Amino acid sequence: MKIGIGARALALGGAYSAIADDASALYWNPGGLSRIRKNQILLDHYDWILDVDLDFIGAIITTPYGNIGAALSYLHMGEMEVTTTHSPDGTGEKFGAGSIMAQLSFARNLTDRFSIGGSTKLIQENIYNSRATGIAIDLGTLYYTQLPGLTMGMSISNYGTKMQMSGRDMILQTEVDPSLESDPININANYATDRFDLPLIFRFGLAYKKALPNNLSLLVAADALHPNDNTENINFGTELVFKDFVYLRSGWEHLFQRDSEAGLTLGGGVKLTIGKTYYTIDYTYAQMGLLGDQKKLTLMISF
Repeated sequence: MKIGIGARALALGGAYSAIADDASALYWNPGGLSRIRKNQILLDHYDWILDVDLDFIGAIITTPYGNIGAALSYLHMGEMEVTTTHSPDGTGEKFGAGSIMAQLSFARNLTDRFSIGGSTKLIQENIYNSRATGIAIDLGTLYYTQLPGLTMGMSISNYGTKMQMSGRDMILQTEVDPSLESDPININANYATDRFDLPLIFRFGLAYKKALPNNLSLLVAADALHPNDNTENINFGTELVFKDFVYLRSGWEHLFQRDSEAGLTLGGGVKLTIGKTYYTIDYTYAQMGLLGDQKKLTLMISF
């Protein structure tokens, strides 16, 4: 829920709330979904840190009353060794961990300059045979200012219920009072797990696009973030476009955030036209310091 979607957005350092002009707005700012003029399908694969991967599929359907979006994402961490207090080196068994999220969104233009949108999300996290389930909403707005090329975006993400792990892995057998000779043994008990908050994030962003000579255009964007689990920080990104065909991007993530390993992002993309269908392929490389490098590949189909 804190891992960004879309190679373009990541290459721009996550400064995307005031851009939000494609299907990746499902994550960054649902208020931008109504500005999409064609139906879209977005396929996203992210090699995140270590063995953690994120796969995402999203779709946008345009209607005269507003645009509808849907998405499904799956975070998987591979297999790990089962260890216990009696077998700290492993039992020979394997277990998996991950999370899955389903999302429905809707957005519409209230005026020719102002749009609003929202999403409802169902989240489930799994560790071995235990799971936690929660519900969250996202809200966002996008405003095209009277200064040509300047847009403003705001969004709040992951406002919802607390989550708590439960399942048969939380069951143990114990004795009520081992000092008593007649104390019954093998009494079922449950580990008490804490409830935890979803990662609430408030974003405010500005973006400015300027046409340049020789069929070039330049986009500059910045987002200010206020998360509930870390310090405020800023994302920044730039994009150079040639003939709406070739894209070069760079950015910086989480400026001023405490203990952040994020930093420079670089990427590019191409848009291919076949008939009335557009195929956009984007790739991004991002530095994560001690956590290694990240790579993201996105395919977006507009029809």
